[in-house]
Amino acid sequence: MGVFFLTPTVYPKNDNVYRTLRDKTRVLQQIISYVNHFYFGPVDMEKIMDGAFHGLMEELDPHSVYIPAKEQGDIDELFRGKFQGIGIEFDILNGYITVISPVPDSPSDIVGLMPGDKIIAINSEDAYKITKDEVFKKLRGRKGSSVNVTISRFGAGKPFDVTIIRDDIPIYSVGATTMINDTTGYISLRRFSATTEKEVSNALDKLKTEGMKRLIFDLRGNSGGYLEQAAAISNQFIANKDTLVFTKGKIRESNQVFIANPEKGRKDFSLIILINRGSASASEIVSGAVQDLDRGLVIGETSFGKGLVQRQLPLESGGALRVTIARYYTPSGRLIQRPYEDGRDLAYYRELYAINREEKIDSLKELRPKHKTRAGRTVYGGGGITPDIYIPYRQQFTVETGKILRNPKRPIFNFASEYVSKHNNEFSSFDIFRDSWVVTDQIFTDFLSLLEKDSIEFIKDSLLADLTFIHNQIKGEIASAAWGKNKSANIKLQMDNQVQESIKHFHEADAFLESLN
Repeated sequence: MGVFFLTPTVYPKNDNVYRTLRDKTRVLQQIISYVNHFYFGPVDMEKIMDGAFHGLMEELDPHSVYIPAKEQGDIDELFRGKFQGIGIEFDILNGYITVISPVPDSPSDIVGLMPGDKIIAINSEDAYKITKDEVFKKLRGRKGSSVNVTISRFGAGKPFDVTIIRDDIPIYSVGATTMINDTTGYISLRRFSATTEKEVSNALDKLKTEGMKRLIFDLRGNSGGYLEQAAAISNQFIANKDTLVFTKGKIRESNQVFIANPEKGRKDFSLIILINRGSASASEIVSGAVQDLDRGLVIGETSFGKGLVQRQLPLESGGALRVTIARYYTPSGRLIQRPYEDGRDLAYYRELYAINREEKIDSLKELRPKHKTRAGRTVYGGGGITPDIYIPYRQQFTVETGKILRNPKRPIFNFASEYVSKHNNEFSSFDIFRDSWVVTDQIFTDFLSLLEKDSIEFIKDSLLADLTFIHNQIKGEIASAAWGKNKSANIKLQMDNQVQESIKHFHEADAFLESLN
């Protein structure tokens, strides 16, 4: 039975640690031997040991984790910001690989794949009822290699073949970039990966050329990523030489201070940061820096409350450990980590979903550590970033409508893709579409017919109660099929209560900007 041993030289300054490890390792060997010998059924030793490793890390804190080798590749891709393949966002609909969207400038985009296209064969092999894992294996591959796909496109007659040359495919961290109105720009950020600073900088440049004078930077649901990227994004908004974030740990390399470079900072637009309970880690670094340095207004819900920094360490197995090495602090000295009990991760995460979460946080506010922003405003540590203005998210639809939105057959997407294929001449100008095009009674009736055709159950009266919202979703998906995700976001943001109510507070964000200039 192969288990690792630690020699005394690893811990020359701490005999007690070594003695504990030696004794516990012997116990572990005994447990493994007993289980292997006496357990009545087959023993999956790899699964058991992975469980032991997970349990070991859970006893440290909720964010220190063991990552098995089979999961590590996907995580590396996500945060490295690219992989090699053909570049499509897809789903399996009615048994076929269905293109949801080609990645901009990817091989699939270059050869003209469109939302709604069905890949019915790969290299002449039938792809009906293929699994997602098989899709990854067959469509991803070395840069420069080719793959032949057979496409079925609505309105195109017979299926046709396309040869696609694989290439590096970016995984974008910016979810959407659009102008909400003539002066208000909007950027949503999904994660902090290796390419985030460049992506955000490009998005800001684009919006400035379109007339942006104020920005909503949406970090809702962004669970974080690289510390260095969080500091770099904070610097995009801070034009004074000031502390953005600092960390404190046990070893010298864990103690870092990130200082803003004024040449990289921008102060030619006012700023609102939008957060919610899913905004964590790097998102909290950015919103904390903006709040502490009085650069802009933070709006939404109290954030997650993760003030710990992890370092990922490789293992010989191909897996990795993600170990907490430090705490981070916002410019005012706030530690925003929520309290936790070792080994009680379920309770730690369940707190996020409490219906009265914000009321509980507010009732305990006076017990939390108080700090001052650069302008002397009071801010709080000890449990996430408390927004300057609390605006809860209001769901715009009923349970029945939610079932349609979450249906695995994606009926609104399918309807929009077919509609654009049939009426392509209606979509020459997005501005005209946004301002004038409406979902008519006939279009809605056709949508209900599609639900019936696809055997999707619905209650018509319930859908009629959400008519405005459903019309917006249909229009947004049509915009996506015709012009892409940024235009889709432009339409759907019209029904986002947190975004729409945030716009009303730009006079307060403007005041922060005026004090800087």
